Amino acid sequence: MIALHLKKLPLTREISLLILAYLYLPILVLIAYSFNANRSATVWTEFSFAWYGRILANPSIQTAALNSIIVASIATVCATAIALLAALATYRPFYGQKMVEGGISLPLILPEIVTAVATLLLFMALGIKLGLLTGLLTVIVAHIGLCIPFAYLPIRARLNDLDKSLLEAANDLYANPWQVFRRVTLPLLWPAVLSGSVLAFVVSLDDFIMTFFVAGPGSTTLPVYIFSAIKAGVTPEINAISTLMLVISIVLVVLAFWLGQRGKNQ
Repeated sequence: MIALHLKKLPLTREISLLILAYLYLPILVLIAYSFNANRSATVWTEFSFAWYGRILANPSIQTAALNSIIVASIATVCATAIALLAALATYRPFYGQKMVEGGISLPLILPEIVTAVATLLLFMALGIKLGLLTGLLTVIVAHIGLCIPFAYLPIRARLNDLDKSLLEAANDLYANPWQVFRRVTLPLLWPAVLSGSVLAFVVSLDDFIMTFFVAGPGSTTLPVYIFSAIKAGVTPEINAISTLMLVISIVLVVLAFWLGQRGKNQ
């Protein structure tokens, strides 16, 4: 069988560049127009940081940002703890292991709108009404389920790479299971745990679909605020908010990647 080399196909480089341009040029335009002094989002006049100052002083945006941080922080801690326990539980082979691991990773495969509708139906079946009394609770619970697989995968991958002789040596030295976990397993897993938690935080911070379905009044997060704001038209303020979220997400994803690589090199 002759191996197919994509690089040797005609127009491969050109098509790749067109795809990259299609994906990233709109983002670059959005970033550029966030520095536009004109109120119109499509008419460039001069360079200005004014819109960043306005969004940082906007009470509605401050409230939405605080809600996003609260939801993302709580969801990250809970999802990472559950993911760590799940990774440890699926570390050793057992009957039905593949099915359990597939169930944990299912939110990554399903369209998010399906997961959001299913979560909303679950809340309705449990008699949980979306309103002022529930506040951010329903959003937090939904985000925990959404973030678990993102925290689980780096931890599980790191567990597969662990030197099992270290665990065996700890057992030979009469360490009990808790001591092995606290003094050997957890320190070796710590970079992966941090990496998974950062990914979970980014997913929760940027999520719109799940939040839109399960959030009640007074539970507006930044993505939901942006969606509501663009109904009146795209403005440089929206561009500025989106740019800030993009920069924060990129920084956090790079941090997660660095932590994951650091764990592999130990």
